[in-house]
Amino acid sequence: MLLQILLQATEQSGAGLAVFGAAIGAGLAAIGAGLGIGRIGGSAVEGIARQPEAAGAIQTAMLIIAALIEAVALFAAVICLLISFKL
Repeated sequence: MLLQILLQATEQSGAGLAVFGAAIGAGLAAIGAGLGIGRIGGSAVEGIARQPEAAGAIQTAMLIIAALIEAVALFAAVICLLISFKL
């Protein structure tokens, strides 16, 4: 039922599927970033619990990796927005 509604909405404009795909891509980028940062946080806490003396190095590496993940997710979201606005 939902698929039929979506297909009817996309048939009205030729660019509907591209916009729908861009929205799905932005959502997947956000989900991927959330999963990645959650995994990094969990691993960092576990690493600090096992080796408290290495907490500074672990936190530094965790922040750098989290920033890189956020940058990739933001890049993906911007690309999806550009695709949806171009059409």
